[in-house]
Amino acid sequence: MGLTFVLGAATGVEWGDMLFYAVLFVVLLALIKHYAWGPVTDMMEKRATKIANDLDSAEEARKNAEQVEEQRISALKDSHAEASQIIERARKNGEQQKTTIVADAHGEAQALKDTAKQDIERERQDALEGVKNDVAELSLEIASKVISKNLQMNDQKALIDSYIEGLGKQNEVK
Repeated sequence: MGLTFVLGAATGVEWGDMLFYAVLFVVLLALIKHYAWGPVTDMMEKRATKIANDLDSAEEARKNAEQVEEQRISALKDSHAEASQIIERARKNGEQQKTTIVADAHGEAQALKDTAKQDIERERQDALEGVKNDVAELSLEIASKVISKNLQMNDQKALIDSYIEGLGKQNEVK
């Protein structure tokens, strides 16, 4: 029987061996299912779950990245708008300060001009008074020498003042 099987010239099917091999095959399948198939299937399920979770995490991270980018772009636009507003406010403040400084300078110049005019007028009046007094004194001296008659000082002064006022009015008209 051994020789015939080896040469491949089996004359008949041996059902006992075949049944034995079939039972062994079923037992082997049961052992594989119990010890190997469950852990391999669990490992494959865990791996599939991990891959699915990784894909979900990657999608969520991509969405978060897009949101962060949108927020960054929005913040950048806001900062540009804010910078433009700051520049515009600074320009307006500069214009206002310029206007204020120029107006103050014109006001101060006008005040200095007015003060100078008042000072000049006061000095002119003081000079006229001084000239009146000097002319009055000189006239009295001359008149007293010429007339040889001594008039009262107050009367002569009043006469000379009226004469000088007449001269001052003639000068102002010209």
